[in-house]
Amino acid sequence: MKRVYLIVLDSCGCGTCPDSARFGDEGANTLRSASLAKGFAVPHMREMGLFNIDGVEGDKVDRPIGAYCRMQEASNGKDTTIGHWEIAGHISLRPLPTYPNGFPPEVIDAFERATGKGTLCNLPYSGTEVIKDYGRQAIAEDKLIVYTSADSVFQIAAHEDYVPVEELYRYCEIARNILQGEHGVGRVIARPFTGEWPYTRTTNRHDFSLQAPHNMLDDLLQAGHDTLGVGKIYDIFAGRGLSRFVRTKGNEDGMDKTLAYAADPSWEGLCFVNLVDTDMIYGHRRDIQGYGDALTAFDKRLDKLLTYLGDEDILFITADHGCDPGFKGTDHTREYVPLLVYGKGIKPLNLGTRQSFADVAATILDYFGLPALDGKSFLREVKA
Repeated sequence: MKRVYLIVLDSCGCGTCPDSARFGDEGANTLRSASLAKGFAVPHMREMGLFNIDGVEGDKVDRPIGAYCRMQEASNGKDTTIGHWEIAGHISLRPLPTYPNGFPPEVIDAFERATGKGTLCNLPYSGTEVIKDYGRQAIAEDKLIVYTSADSVFQIAAHEDYVPVEELYRYCEIARNILQGEHGVGRVIARPFTGEWPYTRTTNRHDFSLQAPHNMLDDLLQAGHDTLGVGKIYDIFAGRGLSRFVRTKGNEDGMDKTLAYAADPSWEGLCFVNLVDTDMIYGHRRDIQGYGDALTAFDKRLDKLLTYLGDEDILFITADHGCDPGFKGTDHTREYVPLLVYGKGIKPLNLGTRQSFADVAATILDYFGLPALDGKSFLREVKA
């Protein structure tokens, strides 16, 4: 049996890449900033070669136990959706639409007509600040808070006591149907909140993604392999190509559910994991200590996962973009991302700089005897 675990540490970029300046992100380095956190320690990833990656600062090891490299995004963007799509073998040359001045009247009017609800805000906004600034008005006037960010997202916030979660999800589905074609944003996101002012966001967030393009999940599933999704993977790919999935309420829950899959002997194929806390909770809020703590906690959980790896199993650890907690603003940052590849049959090797995240999908497909989509396989280089 062959099992591949592909874990995406959401937003854990590792430094400025050649086109970072075009995105306003020259000088960003998420991993470097996170490493400044007090108590930061990632011994398992360090042993695999994290700090031996070209351009990565840190305590290198003389003999890494894994293959390692940095990857540059070939897609035109720096968001979760196209970052994961590229990891899964699809390069997106056309950027997803963004709305720095809010959504145009034709979008808002169509949404209000279809839902029968008025809206507030319609501006790029911090998710915690928008409920503080508009939450009381939304409740008093029975309206929905609609906002965006630098990413390709349409976000809807509502208090759970006044708009039940399932109703909020229904409004998101309506928005998803409207936001196609020219206005096909990457994600429509439900952002429920609760409590008294200034309110608290709940864990009932839910993403409604644009239909994913053809990717490695489709090919693995068609070839008879299991494709397991953990966390936001179902949302990012709109369920496409997955044989099973579980949603999560944070990184610890995500690792619990990954370990539950690892302990289950009934599957063979790919377990694709997204751990979102680094991005959603710490990156966007520019919380260096929290980001470093989250990476430290993840590395500790690797100890158990590594005990489950069989002779034919491979672990990939990577990221989908940057979100430097030490950088200006609160948005994603265009960066290289690290890649660690570990398994009993993997040769320790510096793979240098890869030109696309899609090399991950090409290598995984190659491992299962399937042709690549976008990207170039490095399987022959790392297979012992």
